[in-house]
Amino acid sequence: MAITLAEAKVGMADKVEQQVIDMFRRSSLLLDNLTFDNSISPGTGGSTLSYGYIQLKTPTTAAVRTINSEYTSGEAKREKKTTNAIIMGGAFQVDRVLQNTAGAVDELAFQAEQKIKATANYFHNLVINGSKADTDAGYVAGTFDGLRKLLAGSSSEITSGVDISTSANMDTNYNAFLDEMDALIAAVEGGASMLMMNRSTLIKLRSIARRAGYYDRSKDDFGRVVETYGGVPMVDMGMYYNGTATEDVVGTTSGKTSIFAVRLGLDGFHGISPTGTGVITSYMPDMNAPGAVKTGEVELVAGVALKNTLKAACLKDIAIGAAT
Repeated sequence: MAITLAEAKVGMADKVEQQVIDMFRRSSLLLDNLTFDNSISPGTGGSTLSYGYIQLKTPTTAAVRTINSEYTSGEAKREKKTTNAIIMGGAFQVDRVLQNTAGAVDELAFQAEQKIKATANYFHNLVINGSKADTDAGYVAGTFDGLRKLLAGSSSEITSGVDISTSANMDTNYNAFLDEMDALIAAVEGGASMLMMNRSTLIKLRSIARRAGYYDRSKDDFGRVVETYGGVPMVDMGMYYNGTATEDVVGTTSGKTSIFAVRLGLDGFHGISPTGTGVITSYMPDMNAPGAVKTGEVELVAGVALKNTLKAACLKDIAIGAAT
């Protein structure tokens, strides 16, 4: 069985739960469009949220043969893989006096919305930088493998050779960069559903797309502006707060960064979640109950899987700034 957040919302009678799901959908175009295979069951004695699948590594080939000869055999290569759903979210507290005197700003709703945004950003971070290994320098270890890890060293990882760090360089090199973007999108079997990058890269890609007539924008059902490159949504994966500093989810090192392209679907790049509709759960306090300080919680239980390595690609080492 598979489910989207929009479908999960329909199955809920609680209006607060529906509003929480809508907040997650508004906070993340990726979460709004991702299909979740909600088939994970820890079992009676299990304590992990593991998801097993078969990944197509190399497709098979076809050929011709002459009379009285045999085909040279060649087989598609598959690999058994596992990934994990991660429990993420957080708690927040609201004093009943603040809530009762909040006026136009509902303190409970404000804190819930901020926690939802933080959780969506953390999910974005894992989608790009996660690693299921217990220790893995440069990644968020102990979570699930994100796109950086899944595509590292694969044929779908393309290295950019174009400098678009300045407006002058974009004027000179934008045609060469368009060629690289074409190669990136063509590397995704079936075509890309989404292009994921940081804000600085999106600004530059927007400018280049305008120069070439590949840029468009529209509004979705939430009134959110969706920008597209050649019809493919460009998504700013945003920033996350690591407790001490705010960093881009898609990082930049020595002035170079990456763009990730994915084909969304159960045969490509998709989400995973426990059985049922409990991808997202909220626990909102009863402000009329005894106790001066009330605690609320928001929780997302999810991970990602890449069923086919040809359904995602990465254009790395894009020069968007000065080397440091």
